[in-house]
Amino acid sequence: MTDRLSAATLTRLPQSVAPPAYDRQTVTPGIVHLGVGAFHRAHQAVFIDDCLNRGETRWGIVAASLRSPDTRDAIEPQDNLYTFCLRDGQSERLRIIGSILETIVAPEAPERLVERLSDPGVLIVTLTVTEKGYLTNLASRSLLRDHPDIVHDLENPDRPRSIFGFILAATRRRRDEGSLPLTLLSCDNLPANGHVLRKLLLEFAELADPELASFIEANIACPCSMVDRIVPATTDADRDVISAALGLRDVWPVVAEPYFRFVIEDRFPHGRPALERSGVEFVGDVEPYEHMKLRMLNGAHSAIAAIGQIAGLATVADAWAEKTVRDFIDAYWREVDRTLDPAVDGAEFVAGLRQRFANPSLQHRTMQIASDASQKVPLRILAPLRELLAEKAESRAIIFAIALWIRSCAVRNEKGQPITILDPAFKEWDAPDQLAMAPDDVVDRFLTFERTFGKDLPKNETLVSSLKAAYRDIREQGALAAIERFLKS
Repeated sequence: MTDRLSAATLTRLPQSVAPPAYDRQTVTPGIVHLGVGAFHRAHQAVFIDDCLNRGETRWGIVAASLRSPDTRDAIEPQDNLYTFCLRDGQSERLRIIGSILETIVAPEAPERLVERLSDPGVLIVTLTVTEKGYLTNLASRSLLRDHPDIVHDLENPDRPRSIFGFILAATRRRRDEGSLPLTLLSCDNLPANGHVLRKLLLEFAELADPELASFIEANIACPCSMVDRIVPATTDADRDVISAALGLRDVWPVVAEPYFRFVIEDRFPHGRPALERSGVEFVGDVEPYEHMKLRMLNGAHSAIAAIGQIAGLATVADAWAEKTVRDFIDAYWREVDRTLDPAVDGAEFVAGLRQRFANPSLQHRTMQIASDASQKVPLRILAPLRELLAEKAESRAIIFAIALWIRSCAVRNEKGQPITILDPAFKEWDAPDQLAMAPDDVVDRFLTFERTFGKDLPKNETLVSSLKAAYRDIREQGALAAIERFLKS
């Protein structure tokens, strides 16, 4: 198979594969997305494709990568088309997504990205840059002012690197040219993500241009959102199976589960696409939904990922097949459920999660979930823990999950295999050699990692003693055996 998916080959698709039902030549950009990756292509880009199919042709996407050219290099030769595969069990549905009109690699063409952000027709910027893209100390929610990208952007405002540098440069140009202010929609797994984005942007703007900071505070909306869909990394096997079904080669398809939930604070002063027609929920307050998702889904995912890294279980489905893991996550959920808002139904949400975690067709790799864990743990696990500790409520399973994460940061797993740690913030820290140190000393050392634990948690005697006991058991007995002992205690 040599012919590739492209605008010229769309007419050759089998009837079972849905192509875009609109003329892409009539679509104009209305959204710039920062952080193009698999999640965006399986989530926001799909819903915008729905809007385009319904005739809302002013909302095409210009997608930008702030780091790697991989996505651009893969889909630009395909005219930015790619396959969206919904997979559940043995069934799958294929659809070609055409909502991305252009892909930009920011380090190669920063001025081009600023131009696209400054286009008067663009009204919304969406972001999936992951926790690390916000260049913040997540424990204190303050900007990392000494981060190389922040230092660079303050010194070189015309060639930005960070999300804040790009947004500030475009906002300055739009203000000067009389264009409508942008609406900034964070779609990352951060509690109060819109509030966090706004706070950090204003902090950066105060350093760079106080007058512009005042303009941003008065004119730019940053609605909060909650996004929920499992999107595993695309594998070579996925490419082969999907390309065979297309009869064309697609080098960068994306696979997702059928379930999704996208909840957005309805605050778009200059207009938005009618995403509610695709099942997106617009609400007055996103916080109850985001807490439930972040703490129940993402927190459990991080715990499962740690178990997988330690015990050599490659996917969520592999880990979930272990009754010990299922029972532990049930205990974890019971504790976290007490921190949820009464407006949401944690039990109903968990019932769905059990089915989603058991889906073997997704191949959601524990190593993928474990990436950037030092930035995820504070939001997913430590935030509810702080609330439970303050109330002196049961939190043993949550503390055990932290011990599992610490053990998963070792050089080798229980099988003697190397553990791959995809976490730049953690690698910048002087991590201890766990197998060369006494267990209690390892925990003491980890608690000095302020970007994860902050200054308060290391002073909590209940946490420290329980964490040391849990870590000792994991080191001495192995993860699954230690969990079984924990569940019986």
